[in-house]
Amino acid sequence: MSPQAGFILQDQIVPRLQSAIPKVVHCVNSKDHRELIQDSIAMAAKMMHNLESTKKKVTPGNIAYYTIQHLKSGRRSTGSSYADVMGSGTQLKARTRLTSMEEVVASNEETGGDIFLLHDVLSSDQEDPGTKAARKMDWEQMMKALSPQEQIVINSIVEGRSFREAAKSFRVSNSTMQKMKHKLAVTIQDYMGCDILADIQCRPKWKNDLDASKERLACKHDHGS
Repeated sequence: MSPQAGFILQDQIVPRLQSAIPKVVHCVNSKDHRELIQDSIAMAAKMMHNLESTKKKVTPGNIAYYTIQHLKSGRRSTGSSYADVMGSGTQLKARTRLTSMEEVVASNEETGGDIFLLHDVLSSDQEDPGTKAARKMDWEQMMKALSPQEQIVINSIVEGRSFREAAKSFRVSNSTMQKMKHKLAVTIQDYMGCDILADIQCRPKWKNDLDASKERLACKHDHGS
């Protein structure tokens, strides 16, 4: 786009867009009118560039008008797909509907009026399936490397049996079982890593990422207001 076209965009088209868009263009998704105006400027600049390349001449008012019509129909500078569930055009045609994760879905008066938001219903504190699968593979490999007696001891612990019961089944003393327990603890720590206990108790990373994203959006909203 030539410098002359840039001045026309800045002085004659942008003011029209800034004046008309808040009045005639409906906001979709989380976008506000300021973001729509920014999007419209990019669309108008692209339109002017294409017209200039083909050596066609139109008035600034025509460019502003058709840019606004594109916005009203759901088109954006990044695309105009009607198959994308997140697309503005798809939602304007009522094919999809976005719901805020902060929407209240239920309240419990028996517990003092606790409010449950949508993300409370959908979220889970369990680990990522990939992390759980990788840890299971490591555990199975480690179990194969243990002796049959050590495997039985671990299975007894998993089943909730006491060491006294396990010692009786092996016909060994309690002190021998304690030594075996300590040896197994060292073996597991060496194989799975010294931070294994902290890792399985810490909060899922995906939930930390979600909270971090929400905090960034909240800070952006506060600075914007």
